[in-house]
Amino acid sequence: MKKSFFITTAIDYVNAAPHLGHALEKIQADVIARYHRILGEDVFFLTGTDENSLKNVQAAKKENISVKDLVDKNAKKFYELKNVLNLSFDDFIRTSKKKHIQVVQKLWNDCKKDIYKKIYKGLYCVGCEEFYKKKDLKNGFCPEHKIKPELIEEKNYFFRLSNYQLKLKKIFETNEIEVIPETRRNELLSFINSGLEDICISRSAERAQGWGIDVPKDPSQKIWVWFDALANYLSSGRWPADIHVIGKGILRFHGIYWIAILLSDKLALPKKIFVHGYLTSGGQKMSKSLGNVIDPFELVKKYGVDSVRYFLLREIPSTEDGDFTYEKFEERYNSDLAKGLGNLVARVLALAENIKPKKEKFEKETEKVKNNLKKSLGEFKFNEALISIWELIGACDKYIEEERPWETKENQKEVIGNLLFALNEIAGLIKPFLPETSEKISKQLKTKKRESLFPRI
Repeated sequence: MKKSFFITTAIDYVNAAPHLGHALEKIQADVIARYHRILGEDVFFLTGTDENSLKNVQAAKKENISVKDLVDKNAKKFYELKNVLNLSFDDFIRTSKKKHIQVVQKLWNDCKKDIYKKIYKGLYCVGCEEFYKKKDLKNGFCPEHKIKPELIEEKNYFFRLSNYQLKLKKIFETNEIEVIPETRRNELLSFINSGLEDICISRSAERAQGWGIDVPKDPSQKIWVWFDALANYLSSGRWPADIHVIGKGILRFHGIYWIAILLSDKLALPKKIFVHGYLTSGGQKMSKSLGNVIDPFELVKKYGVDSVRYFLLREIPSTEDGDFTYEKFEERYNSDLAKGLGNLVARVLALAENIKPKKEKFEKETEKVKNNLKKSLGEFKFNEALISIWELIGACDKYIEEERPWETKENQKEVIGNLLFALNEIAGLIKPFLPETSEKISKQLKTKKRESLFPRI
């Protein structure tokens, strides 16, 4: 029996087309999924779209189309990232579909002992789909979306989050669920220790304008979009998750609300939550509401899929914010891909006709990189894993300069044989990160036909 491995990403709002910030998370999860497949595990990689949000209702109004047409149109674009970014996900949950709706309503019924109804008045941010207290706002604005929340008063259903304060505290104090990085675990504990209050988990069908999932036996209420969205992890039928990959802005939903819901339903808990930072553009969070988005479709069309994957994995620190500019992108492309990996492959193949790989020179180095890779990917440090591989590429370049195999026939075959072995290993090492390039290198090593991998720009 293969060891099973279940990895999820957050599901994305479909009020607009995807941007490069969405691509970052999907690519990070894809690398982990591909790496675990290489290890021989039975991997299930889940992603999808969050379609029952009030944001979608508002966006459809602006476009003067039905909400269904809007979510169908944009969900299709998110699914198309699979081909554009060369993602290997196994299932794509759409939360407006019947399969998911049934899971959500069952979860609601299973948590019924912790659900009650009351009148509530509060400040609601449609961007976050969450009520805020005045003290949590920044100058009266939502800290995440920089908009003023609406004052809402209605009779809604609530979930007894307060029942789970002590259990949640113990889970994160004992690392029963590992949170990476540690600073995010401390954030969760700080929030728990400040005192948990019950949360509103429905809204009136009137305010939702009829869009969303009905509360069982009460169609006058729609289920809160976060209760609905988090249940997508159950919709695939593969629970529990080994890793949730999420952005820092939705940590509370995954680390507190979701875990409390699972406890209420007596379901298994996820093993790890990996929290990445934001992709910024000119120093600001990349977001549709701020209008500073980079289109991943256009970027891939211009530079190629593996160039985009490489930049996001190498340049952006995995647990912190990282900035995208075209200048940074092209600098990284030329130095690491065109002049680095691409140039090495071209140089070796130019000399390699009728020569077979030898492992004498680079066997220890490649083993060291494999060990570094295991450690770095275990800690979700994608940039460190790539640095390690590129050190091997650098060692190959240095070896060529020292041995100058084009000048001497004496040990030419041995030198080139060593380089062919190293290139074959590099092709394997980059496979989770740059799958298309890995395949191209392997093919060129077999045929000895040279094709430019990354033309200079």
